Amino acid sequence: MLFKRKLCLFSLFGGILFVMITIQKNNILSMTLMETHATSRTVPGPAVNRTWATPSVTVLSPDRICECPSCIADMKFSAWFAQHYDPQQQPFLTDRDNNMDRLALKWWLALQRSTDERTIYEVIQKMFQVIAPPARDVQPKQAQCRKCAVVGNSGNLLGSQYGSLIDSHNSVIRMNKATTLGFEVDVGNRTTHHFMYPESAVDIGPGVHLVLLPFKLRDLQWVASALSTGEIKTTYMRVKDRVRADKDKVMVINPAFFKYTHDRWTERHGRYPSTGMLAIIFSLHICDEVSVFGYGADQHGNWHHYWEENKYGGAFRKTGVHHADFEMEVILKLDTEGKIKLHRR
Repeated sequence: MLFKRKLCLFSLFGGILFVMITIQKNNILSMTLMETHATSRTVPGPAVNRTWATPSVTVLSPDRICECPSCIADMKFSAWFAQHYDPQQQPFLTDRDNNMDRLALKWWLALQRSTDERTIYEVIQKMFQVIAPPARDVQPKQAQCRKCAVVGNSGNLLGSQYGSLIDSHNSVIRMNKATTLGFEVDVGNRTTHHFMYPESAVDIGPGVHLVLLPFKLRDLQWVASALSTGEIKTTYMRVKDRVRADKDKVMVINPAFFKYTHDRWTERHGRYPSTGMLAIIFSLHICDEVSVFGYGADQHGNWHHYWEENKYGGAFRKTGVHHADFEMEVILKLDTEGKIKLHRR
């Protein structure tokens, strides 16, 4: 009996001793790990070859905005540009635009003597039942370099042989009734975005973004009609009732973006900015580098479209709606400040 009692006491003592040794070892191990972790954070050590795969990503320094040698959205090097450029501006409408700036909306509606602010939201809602909302990734990103060519319609393109240079860009923006057929050597043949409004509408090829410039409420109704029922045949003049374009690639310029361009860039010269001016400012917001072709007069001082026979028409300067000379000053300033590359002959 005595032997059994001693055996039990010995077993109990051994168990207690084992537990104490285990706790002590764990404390020592925890302290060692903490010291090692702290040392690794404060003292740089040699590189360690990991055995697991790491994703291949481009890591840019925090002050880099894009991968281009120079990035449009970088405002550190031009005080003039920083005063005009607003990176928060949304160039195009989305299906979530239900609370536009009241002053901008009022100004835009007044361009064509519209007054009902409530109607625009109903029209936008119906429009997006026909066309797809734009993708959310069209604006510049840090780990890429989007190079865009904005191609105007000036006769100064004739004989330029800019075609291959224009086509080398990631995006090629054209406008209104621009054509490439027969002029490929000078203007190229690629198009990714085509700016238009009902009165200047043309059919465009597959894969091209139709970029609508809505100068009035009816223009928003027209684009939905032109891509579906074809019921709208007139605005203030006869227009194309149907347009051939991809419904899932339509982009509609935000009315507030008109006001932003008018206030910040053309500084309220003219009634509202021209298609060409809006296309350039649009490109500043979706591209990292912008090259501009076909703007201004030709080498003889004449303003005309490169596909026109009448070289002395000068239709753009005769509208009285846009201030062509001031817009050209802004374009030249953008070139001087290094924000665009203006190609002129």
